[in-house]
Amino acid sequence: MFTTVLVANRGEIARRIFRTARALGLSTVAVYSTADARMPFVDEADAAVHLPGNAPGETYLRADVLVEAALRAGADAVHPGYGFLSENSGFAQAVIDAGLVWIGPPVDAISSMGSKIEAKKLMAAAGVPVLAELTPAEVSAADLPVLVKASAGGGGRGMRVVSRLEDLAAEIDAASAEALSAFGDGTVFCERYLAAGRHIEVQIMADQHGTIWAVGERECSIQRRHQKVVEEAPSPLVERLPSMRPLLFDAARKAAAAIGYVGAGTVEFLADESGNFYFLEMNTRLQVEHPVTEEITGLDLVELQFAVASGARLPANPPPTVGHAIEVRLYAEDPLNDWQPQTGTLHRFEVPVGVRVDSGVVGGVEVSPYYDAMLAKVIAVGADRGVVARRLASELQRATIHGVGTNRDLLVWILRQPAFLAGETDTAFFDKHGVGEALDDAVVQVSALAAALADAAGRPAPVQVPSGWRNLVSQPQRKSYRAGDVVHEVAYRLTRDGLVADGNVRLVDSAPARVVLEVDGVRRVFDVAAYAGLVCVDSSLGSVSLTPVERFTDPARQVAAGSLVAPMPGTVVRVGVRTGDKVTQGQPLLWLEAMKMEHTISAPVDGVVGELRVEAGQQVEVGAVLAVVGEDA
Repeated sequence: MFTTVLVANRGEIARRIFRTARALGLSTVAVYSTADARMPFVDEADAAVHLPGNAPGETYLRADVLVEAALRAGADAVHPGYGFLSENSGFAQAVIDAGLVWIGPPVDAISSMGSKIEAKKLMAAAGVPVLAELTPAEVSAADLPVLVKASAGGGGRGMRVVSRLEDLAAEIDAASAEALSAFGDGTVFCERYLAAGRHIEVQIMADQHGTIWAVGERECSIQRRHQKVVEEAPSPLVERLPSMRPLLFDAARKAAAAIGYVGAGTVEFLADESGNFYFLEMNTRLQVEHPVTEEITGLDLVELQFAVASGARLPANPPPTVGHAIEVRLYAEDPLNDWQPQTGTLHRFEVPVGVRVDSGVVGGVEVSPYYDAMLAKVIAVGADRGVVARRLASELQRATIHGVGTNRDLLVWILRQPAFLAGETDTAFFDKHGVGEALDDAVVQVSALAAALADAAGRPAPVQVPSGWRNLVSQPQRKSYRAGDVVHEVAYRLTRDGLVADGNVRLVDSAPARVVLEVDGVRRVFDVAAYAGLVCVDSSLGSVSLTPVERFTDPARQVAAGSLVAPMPGTVVRVGVRTGDKVTQGQPLLWLEAMKMEHTISAPVDGVVGELRVEAGQQVEVGAVLAVVGEDA
């Protein structure tokens, strides 16, 4: 067996693989980009090799430098993780050609599934149900809606839903450009789109001796932009229609057998509510959501990958599944603002111990715009699905996450949503039910009051009296905080009779990091943490991030009217206008890519492009002026 494993990946999956490797007594090697130098996975490896640069194309997508790193560090095996080059047959071949063990499926198996177009043909020949492929030229009004998909890669990149024929050409161009950027292959195809289908997948594990396991199914139907948000095992749909399970397992085993598969893989299907299902794709790697399968089987899928790569035989049958597991992906993004990625310093990251956390981050790290927005996966398991969902929601709500905005509130909302608890989890979940709601203004306001009182408690006073106390009636103390686009002004006085503030609020106790208030007769504890330009307030009412508002604005920070500023750090991938062009409100002007997602910057009003300050390929920081749209003279 090999002794030293290089993980050709980063973040959460690198840490996950290192954990199993250490348990087996194997040495580990990390590779890291410049932006990742201080990430925890680097220090957790026995050795680490720097990949100069930041962008994936300079670092984690460079097969030559990854193989060279493995050889330099003395590794004798390479695990690709997921994403990046994990499904790149050329990389797998380069690893093998260098005399290293490839901890993954055979090169030919990867190649056969690398093109979704060719994969569908292979699966149909093997007797696996498939949705008919459409070439763009074949699409008619009767076929709508259709899904434009990248032939190479996955993870939601290069995918577009088209409901109008007149939009097809533009969406094909956009999907092709995104696929080319992400995978180096701009080939796309179309297929019929099931707007409210179920995404169900089967975990495969196969050895080199002909044994193929179907290790239970997972449901991953709740998605945003074709990327998964919630995953669970077993599938609520299959639990309702148990006759589906043997058919799914049989189709998955046929798919694996048809390509001589070895190792861990996942066969993905799209199902309808009647139990009909169709092959989507086969992921020739470990999936992000593999922990839910581990939690209900007791298996360590990474350990099995190591064993299979070493030539070990699997038992004839996999272990049975017991209980129910749910995983949620904690993303650094704002669901209420078009899923906009969030970057910056993650000051604190603490999740209660009652759940499994597979995380790529710790408190104090910088969340960069170069890679996927996922910070962690949080998983709960138990005998009853409803209890698991409630416990996972509770533990998420009690987590301490400061400094970078996340989708935590959305995840808690999903887990408590009646439709989710009823197992009604199709791919149109967000279209049907929305993405939750922002915290009530009253909660933000009382949190802002707690922040102001904590700030006052931390200021030294010449004598021991409460900050803001006066022996005569005076003007109240005032402090303003911004939450999103809304400014909340706090006004209060501390008198011999106690706190005087708007609302039915009584001050019980205050300290720089903890304020206790009685709100409408109910005592609440507010934990307050202050950082440079940020105050985070956690309570049973919710977690609130506040930005103290300066009393006087620096003129240098003001921008001209009509300026379009970058909402996040990222790369300009396309520019659709030139200086002097007339534009209409809502017209796309340019496109930014950040955290593996593409974001459109549109004209705010009708007018003329007076300035265009960026070009394709340019890196921009948050707040940078991209263009200025002025009135048409």
